[in-house]
Amino acid sequence: MPDQLAEISSIASRYQAFVFDLDGTILLGETLLPTAARTISKLRSDGRTVLFLTNNTTASATEYACKLTHLGLPVEAEDVVTAAHVLIELLRRDMPHARLMVLGESALVRELELEGFVVTDEISEIDYVIASFDRTFSYDKLKRAFRAVRAGARLIATNADRFRPTAEGGEPDAAAIIAAIEASSGSTCEAIVGKPSEAMTRYLLERLKADPGRCLLIGDRLDTDILMANNAGIASALVLTGATSIAEAESSTITATYILRSLAEILHVHD
Repeated sequence: MPDQLAEISSIASRYQAFVFDLDGTILLGETLLPTAARTISKLRSDGRTVLFLTNNTTASATEYACKLTHLGLPVEAEDVVTAAHVLIELLRRDMPHARLMVLGESALVRELELEGFVVTDEISEIDYVIASFDRTFSYDKLKRAFRAVRAGARLIATNADRFRPTAEGGEPDAAAIIAAIEASSGSTCEAIVGKPSEAMTRYLLERLKADPGRCLLIGDRLDTDILMANNAGIASALVLTGATSIAEAESSTITATYILRSLAEILHVHD
């Protein structure tokens, strides 16, 4: 049987830049999804620009690049954009010396500290409470965030994903943490910087330096990946390897340009 990835056809030939989500699109947990490496290798060999875009802040861009490379998909840190990049840009603009409480993983804390921000649990000192994916979230953390927000700290978030797709069936994401703080404090999250936000869209387009009409954004979520692409005037491909089923895609008011069973179809699917 001929190799289905042997030649670029329909979809790949229409676009110069390809932006891939990570969780549920390239990765599922700690495993590279089938055909991801071969598909991206083929796009690169034909001169296409490839970037990776994620709301996940459990690793830095450098750590993601190392992880993907180790799994068999060579990636440089400059090819990865995370919600942390957009968060840092927002904080630099609005309050470059902000003191932060971070409900998030150690990788996010490290990135913020490396950029010169002070991370603290002293309620009276906190300018912003940052809500993100946090596998160590607890009642004690909620209580401290509640008190900080009630004392005047501003609540912002890296992302509002409801869950992360995993091989085991998924796990709650930052939306649950945002909701807990909002419900208890009576405050509203002022900004969510990850997909599908305008802030992340601007950041991505600046990094791409490409005509949006020649870009394709590929992801597994309608309410983040596909909505962001639609809002930005970028073509989109929903891949059914992560958070969204075909039934959910067909019943949603958010529609993708393409629906793919796997990434391999970028190279051989026709209208």
